Amino acid sequence: MKLDELRQLDPRDPGRWPLPVRLGVIGLFFLLAGGLMLYFVVWSAKKEDLARFETEEQSLRDEFRTKHTKAVNLDLYKQQLGDIQKSFGAMLRQLPGKTEVPNLLVDISQTGSAAGLQQELFQPMPAESRDFYAQVPIKIRLSGTYHQLGEFVSGIAKLPRIVTLHDVAIKAIDKAGAFDQLQMDVTAKTYRYLDDAELATVEAQRKAKQTATRGSSSS
Repeated sequence: MKLDELRQLDPRDPGRWPLPVRLGVIGLFFLLAGGLMLYFVVWSAKKEDLARFETEEQSLRDEFRTKHTKAVNLDLYKQQLGDIQKSFGAMLRQLPGKTEVPNLLVDISQTGSAAGLQQELFQPMPAESRDFYAQVPIKIRLSGTYHQLGEFVSGIAKLPRIVTLHDVAIKAIDKAGAFDQLQMDVTAKTYRYLDDAELATVEAQRKAKQTATRGSSSS
């Protein structure tokens, strides 16, 4: 069929088109419809896979960036770890051993005496074990002037070993001739490192506690 004859076809009356034209149009329609159906069926089936692959790709990219950052900063991390270990070692050296604790208790007591305070109670309590150190609380009761109490607190802070003050309670002494006299109840806590045998005991207790916890959970 010539081009001029195709132009004369009436699109509103396809029934008058020549048979070859009608068959060609019908074939083209089915071809397009089949292509569209195939496209959408394949797309729907692969859409979830595509979304999963995109998520995995993003996860791998994030993991790569994280590992790359760590690799780039590895030397810095090593330096920071070394600084932390040095700082920890310096703090650990401030902790006395078991045999040094009695001398430290004397230092704490003498700090109160040097401040001019009257010591009414000085009672060391049983040590409490932690991960790598033991905490030794001492209940103390002192009486004296406000400035003497301040001097005691300042003296405790200057001790070469770590001593912290807790549960501080101060009240006025209500009795004749006790002008400007205060009473302070305080719990001082000093710390000592655990020796190898004590560390082994703490670790054994921790494991026994974990075993007991798992046993009670499973039952």
